[in-house]
Amino acid sequence: MTDGTTPRIVPAGDEAVLVELGRVVDRELNRRVHGLAYLLTEGRRPWLREVVPAYASLLVYYDPDRIAYEALTAELRECAARAETEAERLPPPRRVEIPVRYGGRDGPDLGWVAERVGMSADEVIAAHSAPTYVVYMLGFMPGFCYLGDLPERLAVERLPTPRLALPAGAVAIGGRQTGVYSLDNSPGGWRWIGRTPVRMWDPRRERPFLVAPGDEVQFVPV
Repeated sequence: MTDGTTPRIVPAGDEAVLVELGRVVDRELNRRVHGLAYLLTEGRRPWLREVVPAYASLLVYYDPDRIAYEALTAELRECAARAETEAERLPPPRRVEIPVRYGGRDGPDLGWVAERVGMSADEVIAAHSAPTYVVYMLGFMPGFCYLGDLPERLAVERLPTPRLALPAGAVAIGGRQTGVYSLDNSPGGWRWIGRTPVRMWDPRRERPFLVAPGDEVQFVPV
């Protein structure tokens, strides 16, 4: 466990380390992760290859021929101590609206979720589409966005047996998270409540990923 300023740094193979700033899902902690990523990538660090932000950690790929492990961890600890200040310099988050068709064939689990949480289907739709979500991280598949801070009253357990194939654009919830499946025929264990016609990932676009970590997402019922 860390306090966000004293990181836990662990090897992740021969050419990467994981920098953990905490162990909770928290917007401010996630902003510190992005502040650390910004600080590392904006500086001239020839040893740095790539950074991959997650909820409360940053995976740092590096060139071991350009920096020794001890020097790397020392520099990362120094940068982590400045991450909160760097987070204040981040540009304003990009806001992305995602249209969603809820229920029916586009969201067969909506009725189950409504019954489970003691709400009507319309109330579930209103509650799910009301918040502005933060993209904490991308993972699982290209373009799949993990959106935390789902309203607690909508938190439901995952499927006991995951579906073998979900369509691209399926909007689902699992626990206190929600997200959008980005590829056709994807397995998935979250509750499927809607679908968007928007492609979350398209390699033909100049910007293949519709959203990036740190962006804000607003679901719009259609």
